[in-house]
Amino acid sequence: MNWRAITAIYTFEMARTRRTLAQSIVAPVISTALYFVVFGSAIGSRITEIEGVSYGSFIVPGLIMLSVLTQSIANASFGIYFPKFTGTIYELLSAPISFFEIVLGYVGAAATKSIILGSIILATAGLIVPLQIAHPFWMALFLVLTAVTFSLFGFIIGIWADGFEKLQIVPLLIITPLAFLGGSFYSISMLPPFWQKISFLNPVVYLISGFRWSFYEIADVSLGLSLGMICVFLAICMGIIWWIFKTGYQLKS
Repeated sequence: MNWRAITAIYTFEMARTRRTLAQSIVAPVISTALYFVVFGSAIGSRITEIEGVSYGSFIVPGLIMLSVLTQSIANASFGIYFPKFTGTIYELLSAPISFFEIVLGYVGAAATKSIILGSIILATAGLIVPLQIAHPFWMALFLVLTAVTFSLFGFIIGIWADGFEKLQIVPLLIITPLAFLGGSFYSISMLPPFWQKISFLNPVVYLISGFRWSFYEIADVSLGLSLGMICVFLAICMGIIWWIFKTGYQLKS
């Protein structure tokens, strides 16, 4: 294992975050705070509690997942796309470093940024509403797994994209709507039976449900199913990345 190469990539990506602190950390925190204020005030005044939890507290796990999902994808996709754009990706590919070490450096940095962001949002929310974390271990596990999985997904998008516009297509048109419709601001049980069945086709439902269970022990699906779904998506992303480096897709042209 070439730890020096992994550390170099990881350090470079983390240094880019420090140089763009306002864009990488401050802006997502402010955006999440605005979601919290708007939804908490507008809907919270009409829905005081959901399954015994105040509405303001109920939406915190969903807001954290929303930020972690989008930022993991954004950080990882831009991190690998920019070397492609500048042409420095060929120096990286010709260096004595395996594809696993390349992925570990970029994805590790992207996941770290998202975990830091999620922790800041969690701490900020704790100052506004009462929070209860019933299972800290499961909360941390879901946070880390989600950050790593969607950083891998973002890495795939960064390799697939051949322009800056494509970097935004999947997050804006697919991931963000799925997160909003995945129970971030409501419980799936509040929907009519038909729409409940439709919602269970949304993979983000399982992530948010498991993460919310770690806080309040309330969930739309079982913990095992939530954990299984994210592990399946993680395995799929790892398989796609292995195929990309094996075939050189969008890397050797």
